[in-house]
Amino acid sequence: MEHKSGFVNIIGHPNVGKSTLMNALVGEKLSIITSKAQTTRHRIMGIVNGEDFQIIYSDTPGIVKPHYKLHESMMKFVQLAIEDADVFLLVTEKGDPAFEESFITKLNSLNRPIVAILNKIDLCEQAEVVPLIQKLEATFPSAIVIPASALHKFNLERVFDTLIEKLPLSPAYYPKDELTDRSVRFFVSEIIREKILMYFKQEIPYSVEIAVEEYKEMDHITHITATIYVARESQKAIILGHQGKSIKGLGMAARKDIEEFIEAKVYLELRVKVSKDWRDDAQQLKRFGYEL
Repeated sequence: MEHKSGFVNIIGHPNVGKSTLMNALVGEKLSIITSKAQTTRHRIMGIVNGEDFQIIYSDTPGIVKPHYKLHESMMKFVQLAIEDADVFLLVTEKGDPAFEESFITKLNSLNRPIVAILNKIDLCEQAEVVPLIQKLEATFPSAIVIPASALHKFNLERVFDTLIEKLPLSPAYYPKDELTDRSVRFFVSEIIREKILMYFKQEIPYSVEIAVEEYKEMDHITHITATIYVARESQKAIILGHQGKSIKGLGMAARKDIEEFIEAKVYLELRVKVSKDWRDDAQQLKRFGYEL
C-alpha cells in the first residue's frame, strides 16, 4: 500500500477562522480560538494519522505588517511555513482584505497545490458565493476552491479528501501516535493566554505573554506555576483586579480547561510580573520561544 505524508500549512489573514479549521480537521483543540484577531503567535502543528497517510497541519499567525519584534518573529513562522509546505490550505472569507501582490506572486510561483477555503460560508448570501469563488480562482489559478464552514464542520470531508489526494508519496515524518510537535507546557501557557483574551479587553491581551515556571506531576495532582508577563504596572493591576478577584477567576477558568486537556487534577498558581517592552526585547522573546 502506498503511503502519503506531508505538511499542510494553513495561511491567511487574522480572524478568518484558521485555528477553528485546524482544530476541526485535527479533532483536538490545539490552537487558540477567540473572536479577537492575531491570537495565534506561534506555529502549531497538529498531526492526523491513517493507515496509509499522515497529514501534518500547521497553523501559523495571521499575516500582519510588523510593529514589534514580536510581529517580525510571527511573520518568520509564516515564512517558514510557506517554504516547507507540501500543500497550502489558504483560508479566506467574505469581506477579507485583498492579499498583497507579493504574497499572491510568491504562492503562485511555488507550483505547490493550493486548496483555498472560502470559510464562514453560512454567513454568506447565496448570490455572494459564486463571485467570491470566481475571485479566488482568478487570484490563484491553480487552486481548488472549496466553500466551507469550520465552525459548523460543513464540507470539511471534501477538504480532507482533497488534501489526501494532493499529498506526496512519502513515509510518515512523525511517530504514528503523536498528535502535535508542541509540549504540554506550551499548551498550558496557551490555555492561560486564551482565558486572558476572553476575560480582558482592549490592549491587555496583546501585551501579555505566559511562562510556565513549574510543571510537577504528583500522585493525585499536577502542580503548575505560571507567570503572566505584562508591559506596564497598570496592566498588572487590571489582571490582578480588586483584592485579586480577576486573577482568581482567570485561574479557575484556566485550571478547568487544563484539567480537561491533561486529564488530571491540577493545582494552578498564577503570578503577574511587569516586563517593560518585552515585545521588542530580543532576549525575552527568545525565552518565550520566538525566533528572531
